[in-house]
Amino acid sequence: MLTALLYMFLFFLVGGSFACVQALNDAIKSKQYGTIISMTVIETVVAMFEVLYSSGLRLSELVSLDWRPVHESGYTSQSWIQIPEAEATVLGKGHKTRTVPLGRHAIAAIQQWLDVRDRLLRPEPDADTRAALFLGARGRRISPRVVELQLQALARKVGLPLHVHPHSLRHSFASHLLQSAHDLRAVQELLGHANISTTQIYTRLDFQHLAATYDQAHPRAHRTSKD
Repeated sequence: MLTALLYMFLFFLVGGSFACVQALNDAIKSKQYGTIISMTVIETVVAMFEVLYSSGLRLSELVSLDWRPVHESGYTSQSWIQIPEAEATVLGKGHKTRTVPLGRHAIAAIQQWLDVRDRLLRPEPDADTRAALFLGARGRRISPRVVELQLQALARKVGLPLHVHPHSLRHSFASHLLQSAHDLRAVQELLGHANISTTQIYTRLDFQHLAATYDQAHPRAHRTSKD
C-alpha cells in the first residue's frame, strides 16, 4: 500500500487526481505490478521516497547512504543513517558533510525495508553492497537512474500524464519547511547549499502565504477605494 506521503505527492503531481493515485494503489495491492517490480522493490521505493521528503536529500546522496556507519579495512562509509538518533549524515556537493533529520514516517519505512533487504543481497557481496542501505533488483547498491525508472514505471502503470522525478520531493521538502519555519538560513543548511542565493531560487512560498504575509505587514495592504 502507498503511504500517506506518496498519496499526497502523487496527488499534487497529477493535478489533484485522486483517481490516478487510487489506481496506482489498487495496482500495487492486487499485485498487478508483478511484471514491473517485485513487492520487495515496492518496500524500497516507499522507503526511498519517505527519506527524500523527510530529509531533502539529493538523489545522489540518497543512493550513497549506508544502513549504518562502516569503518573496516578497504571500506569507510561516506554517508549513513543512524536510526536511534533519527538522523542521516551525508557527503554532499563540494565534499561537505552535513547531518539531517529523519522523520518518524521515514524511519518506519526504513525499518520495514530493512526487514526484507537481505532478500536482494547477491551471494558473497562486496563491502559496498553489504553496507548499502538501498539495493537494486540485482542485489547491488541502487543507482540514481534505477530510482528514476522505478518511479516512472509506477507512474506509467496507471497512466499518470506527466514525467515524474524523485527530485520533486526535495523541492517539496524545502518549500514546506520554509512555509512552516520561515528560516531561509536553516533550509540552506539542511539542503547543503553553499550560497543562500541558491536556496532563494530553489524554494518557493505559495501565493496564498505570500498574500497573507503582505496583508499583515504591508502598510498599503488595506487601502480604501479613495486611495
